[in-house]
Amino acid sequence: MSTLGAALATAVTLIWLGMVVAISFLEAPLKFTAPGVTLPIGLAIGRKVFRALNSIEAALAVVLVVALALDGSMSNHTPLAVWVASGIAILALIIQLVAVRPGLTKRSNEVLAGDGTQAQDSRSHAHFYYVGFEVLKVIALIVGTVGLLMHG
Repeated sequence: MSTLGAALATAVTLIWLGMVVAISFLEAPLKFTAPGVTLPIGLAIGRKVFRALNSIEAALAVVLVVALALDGSMSNHTPLAVWVASGIAILALIIQLVAVRPGLTKRSNEVLAGDGTQAQDSRSHAHFYYVGFEVLKVIALIVGTVGLLMHG
């Protein structure tokens, strides 16, 4: 690693990547296979878990930008590809929070209130969009991490 900023940025991207993979692609689908976990219980748990995850992701995004700026202010500038990959991950998170999560919240509110009989039969389009943005974040974070490692 060439600078403290690059080292911090690498750590942040790896932590962020690990959290997204562990929660979105392991915990979220597996919780519904546990004995006694009904759809309403799973949704209630999921809402809490993803609210916490998204809050931590937002904090990690801020730390990532600061770390990249710190790295860029040193003599060894951060590669453009790392900035682009990081920007894509951050933009995906912002879109999830601003455009996708409200639809998921509305749907889960209906199911939790017992008004979502048809909602229980199939997943919403918002859910598929959310997963798509999770995949995009994973790819962007991998690209950013590789770029940072090659940068050093």
